[in-house]
Amino acid sequence: MKHVFILTLGWLLLSTVVRAGDNGPDGWTTEAPRAEIRPDFSWNESEKSLDSSLTIRADNRKGLMGSWTRTIPVEGKQHYHFTVDRQTEGITLPRRAAIARIIWLNKAGKKTTHAEPSFLSYRPGERPLAEPEFPKVVSTDGQWDRLEGFYLAPPEATQAKIELHFRWGEPHSSVRWRNAKLEACEAPDPRIVRLATIHYRPESGKTPKEKREQFAPLIADAARMKADLIVLPETLTSFKSGGRPADAAEPIPGPSTDYFAKLAKQHDTYIVAGLVERDGHLIYNVAVLIGPDGNIVGNYRKVTLPRGEIEKGITPGEEYPVFETRFGKVGMMVCYDGFFPEVARELSNRGAEVIAWPVWGCNPMLASARACENHIFLVSSTYTDISADWMQSAIYGRDGTTIEHATEWGSVVIAEVDLNKPALWQSLGDFQAQIEAHRPAVDPVP
Repeated sequence: MKHVFILTLGWLLLSTVVRAGDNGPDGWTTEAPRAEIRPDFSWNESEKSLDSSLTIRADNRKGLMGSWTRTIPVEGKQHYHFTVDRQTEGITLPRRAAIARIIWLNKAGKKTTHAEPSFLSYRPGERPLAEPEFPKVVSTDGQWDRLEGFYLAPPEATQAKIELHFRWGEPHSSVRWRNAKLEACEAPDPRIVRLATIHYRPESGKTPKEKREQFAPLIADAARMKADLIVLPETLTSFKSGGRPADAAEPIPGPSTDYFAKLAKQHDTYIVAGLVERDGHLIYNVAVLIGPDGNIVGNYRKVTLPRGEIEKGITPGEEYPVFETRFGKVGMMVCYDGFFPEVARELSNRGAEVIAWPVWGCNPMLASARACENHIFLVSSTYTDISADWMQSAIYGRDGTTIEHATEWGSVVIAEVDLNKPALWQSLGDFQAQIEAHRPAVDPVP
């Protein structure tokens, strides 16, 4: 019999607000790291359960910190679904100041460990501690945000400590929490995705038509390998054409996107192609995502331009779009973007789980860094030969390691990944879930 624990507040016949000392309703208690930065705690009990809430509020001082907490029994090796609603007032960055955490504890009330030493550890064979879970914001309904997460309790876990936090608040700001639930559930379905990169130089031909048609057999190869996403290289219609980028520039939609749209629909897959876009008098270096229905899902204009492109009159993009696909959220960047952390970070901030990267050449350490610092999967397609010990056509994992990479021209490599399986790190746990709560509050001063 699976247990369901619902951490909602009780209610009275009439709504009332009660100031809290150390204890609150239904086993909730209050905590603060230091007494001098303790905020005000109160709770609202109502005959309408949706109106019942736990509140943490600052007085006229900044930087106060505290949390509502409750510890409940759980079963090791059981999956759990956590949800809670959050409403903030006067908080500039709720992602940092109003967070929820779940901490797995053993029967002694201490942090428990994972079952296997299969995570990155300080010592070989070490079973790392199960670090706190950080539920993410998944939706907003009016003034309320919904935070949610699915978790597997470590084998020796017997308790889960739920923490609803208020951190570093501005004067007179507050957060309200309601309907915190931790429910036993079935294991979430995996989200298996097959990511493919094509390693090819379209050296023959001069026209965009001649260039793009060389990729058809390689796309067919990737489709036979059941690829869900196929990434092609940068500016493929102008590669070694003898002309300038403007000579290969096309509107989007245009002849090249129409061509790849037919292939995407034929093979029931997503294709990312590096092209040159013409929009009126402006030229952009772009990556285009085309869907299995034959429609353009989205277009990304390269934001960071090297001096050679600037000298050829290319215009930088200004946006960091992320697109929904049938397997997850996809962002794109192009070549020189990889030399700067801001582009991949902006994409991951917007929810990208996979970043497709048409790239002429780059330092492979930066590819690993972009994947690792954002805990995303990165798929690169390059013109660099493997013998150069430089950029690779590869699939990079969330920890920055190379899962698969191409070694021969005219080849397709593919990696199968699970977007629902977090990468856990020693001393951090699921780092990707913590990025929003921990990344800097403001961009650095230019």
